[in-house]
Amino acid sequence: MKDKIISIDQGTSSTRCVLYNSQGQFLASAQEEFDQYFPQEGWVEHNPDQIWQTVLSTLHSLIKENGLSSSEIASIGITNQRETTVIWNKKTGQPIYNAIVWQDRRTSAFCEELRSHERVIHKKTGLTIDPYFSATKVHWLLNNVEGAKTLSSNGDLLFGTIDTFLIWKLTEGQNHMTDVTNASRTMLFNIIDERWDEELLDLFEIPSNMLPQVCDNVSDFGETNVLGGKIAIGGVAGDQQAALIGQCCFELGDVKSTYGTGCFMIANTGDKPLYSENKL
Repeated sequence: MKDKIISIDQGTSSTRCVLYNSQGQFLASAQEEFDQYFPQEGWVEHNPDQIWQTVLSTLHSLIKENGLSSSEIASIGITNQRETTVIWNKKTGQPIYNAIVWQDRRTSAFCEELRSHERVIHKKTGLTIDPYFSATKVHWLLNNVEGAKTLSSNGDLLFGTIDTFLIWKLTEGQNHMTDVTNASRTMLFNIIDERWDEELLDLFEIPSNMLPQVCDNVSDFGETNVLGGKIAIGGVAGDQQAALIGQCCFELGDVKSTYGTGCFMIANTGDKPLYSENKL
């Protein structure tokens, strides 16, 4: 009977898979840490393939240690560290470089060059110009990894935040998708029109064919066979937005704070964009 749900929580320092019953009650979990790389001061990287292996390992541990089979799993959901950027070759499936993590500051100088565009970027995305977000990371990768420009010109590269990379791997390269919460943290997504913004793609020199399809949080993200039978991937949300829902912050003005690798405060601002005058 398909009456259980697995949540993949892919975080900054570890991957955790959690098992729930159909009422949302916790049943079990498995967790595995992975390596952090600091090649230069202010640079932070992860190995995307190692992240993928920790996802596989924790999924299989969860199933084995609880005596389950894939036929009992109704759906898999994904929540993830946001902004962390992966580019991979869609023909080989191989990343062209390590994942550049949200904490990474290597694009600080480029961000300063963009200050004249700050008002437009803020209006379109709700974000301030900062190395934190994905856009400048993608720009850096395309301009600093040997052969990346040629591969992107040929349409051979795909970009994604961690959720997108995991969906692509789980579906064996069938689905290149993300959700609105992760898209909104790239500094490429227009939160008014709810689409990738062509003007911003031109500004950051990013080909649109690299970008994933943007879907609602609860959507058909495909099926995976990694546990020996077909399981639907039914939901995706960035970790901090997922935590907001987890804390039942459903009303306008509700706020949650999460203390993990960083401290993150998220507020429910309702169904219309609210622009901070204080760079929040």
